[in-house]
Amino acid sequence: MRFITFRLKYLVLAAALVAFAAVGMLTANAAGAETVYFAGARSLPIYCVDRDDNKIAISFDCAWGVEYTDQILTHLKEGGVRATFFAVQFWTEKYPEYVKKISDAGHEFGTHSKTHSYMSKQGEADIRAELQSSSEALTKITGKEVTLFRPPYGDYDNLLIDTCNNMGIYPIQWDVDSLDWKDLSAADIASRIVERVKSGSIILCHNNGLHTAEALPIVIDTLRSKGFEFVPIGELIYRENYTVDPTGKQIPRGDA
Repeated sequence: MRFITFRLKYLVLAAALVAFAAVGMLTANAAGAETVYFAGARSLPIYCVDRDDNKIAISFDCAWGVEYTDQILTHLKEGGVRATFFAVQFWTEKYPEYVKKISDAGHEFGTHSKTHSYMSKQGEADIRAELQSSSEALTKITGKEVTLFRPPYGDYDNLLIDTCNNMGIYPIQWDVDSLDWKDLSAADIASRIVERVKSGSIILCHNNGLHTAEALPIVIDTLRSKGFEFVPIGELIYRENYTVDPTGKQIPRGDA
């Protein structure tokens, strides 16, 4: 009798695992006709990209101040690197001259929300309002369409990611965190980045990190010597016919 009970429990567990795996293959439309697969019922942003060409992207979140932004731009120019900047709307409106300067230098902008709040706590109408308003604020200055979004604090839920995708905006996270906001030394920031980067990586930095600008030449020169090529995130990701695996890696659909 004990064996039968154990056997029944085993069969129930096996059935549950099969059901869970089936749920993991649910699909949803994202940014047009492409299909994105989710881990379980979890909608995921893009953390990194499946590439074998050594292309990578470095990004800067802009929310507080501009004290080190000119130094960052100088180092990016000297290194021949085009980057992606994610700007909060109140930063965009406070520093329009920097938005224009960054854009005119050939860099790409994405929105980092309107209010820099925990958007997983918002309803769909508020999410749409934040994305639309913050994107329009950038477009008004740069004249360029905004198609990228990074959630503040890296915080998200299914509703935020699904709403973003349905609006034709690609939600972007990162797989390499510089932790520059912790005021690490330039050497520590550079070490964290170069030791973790792989082909298709997205690097997270902040435009107002205390030692971020100082670390950039080390990061650029070291990664270049390793054969990596910097491109904006908009050129790193696939725009259609892709999947996102359970780790957040974006994969061309044919390779899934």
